[in-house]
Parts: sequence; C-alpha cells; structure tokens
Amino acid sequence: MNLLRLLLIFLPVQKAYAHCDIPCGIYEPTPLQIAAHTVLRMTQLFDEQKNDVHSVSRIVHVKEEHGALVEKELMTLKNDYFKPEHFEKYPELKNLIKETVELSAKTRQKVDINLAKELVEKSLQVAEIFYRTKGFEPIRIPSGFPTEGELVTHK
Repeated sequence: MNLLRLLLIFLPVQKAYAHCDIPCGIYEPTPLQIAAHTVLRMTQLFDEQKNDVHSVSRIVHVKEEHGALVEKELMTLKNDYFKPEHFEKYPELKNLIKETVELSAKTRQKVDINLAKELVEKSLQVAEIFYRTKGFEPIRIPSGFPTEGELVTHK
C-alpha cells in the first residue's frame, strides 16, 4: 500500500464547495442583491400574513433560504473574485462583507424590517465596489420589485 492511500485511510476527508471547479471568471453580484431583496420582501409579507400559520411557515422557509444565499454569494465573491489588491483599494470592503454576513444572520433570527432594509443596502454597496473593480461605473436603478428598492448595475 502506498503512502497516499495510507494517509487517506487515517485522515478525515471534507467536501469542498466552490462556485465552479474551474476558475471561470464569471462573477456577478446580482444574485446577492436579489436574495437580499427576497429577505426584505419575506419580512414585509410576514407582518401581512402573521395570522396564517401556513403562509408564515412558507415565508420563514423562503427567508431562510435566501438569507443563506446572501451568505453564499458573498463568500463566493470574497473567496473567488475579490483579490488582495481589491481589499487594498477598497479598505472598507472586508468589513462591509463581514457586516453583510452578520446582517443576513440577524434577519433570519428576527422579523425586523429595518435589519432587512439594511441588508439590502449593504448588498448594494458590495455590488457597487464589485463593478468598480471591473472598471465600470456602478449605477442604482429601480428594482421594480415590491420592495420598492434599487438594484446596482453598471453603465
């Protein structure tokens, strides 16, 4: 038995997850923004539907899923897209990502419209920095969503 096989027997193996298995270069902050808007919308709907147990259950489930998606999208951008030079040029970026992840957790722990709105805003700020790192001018446009918020895209 060779040494590698012996090591594999005794060392624990963990699955690794990634955006994709190849450094594809395809990164986009739009899923992050949509997920944050969905958390906000579910928070709005919770107040409207709080007396309907079935609706509340579904709303909480969707809010949980999209809160986790916010974190997943942030981690993909942080770990796969943003490079040391981006963090140097935008020193607020590291803390902005951390705060957005923390807000995602808080919005799932509570029903707080202000936290959900702040989550959307922080997500938009991440998107603005993302587009700047690509050499684009970020712009905010009406989302067209029931949240009545904005999305960040570029010129």
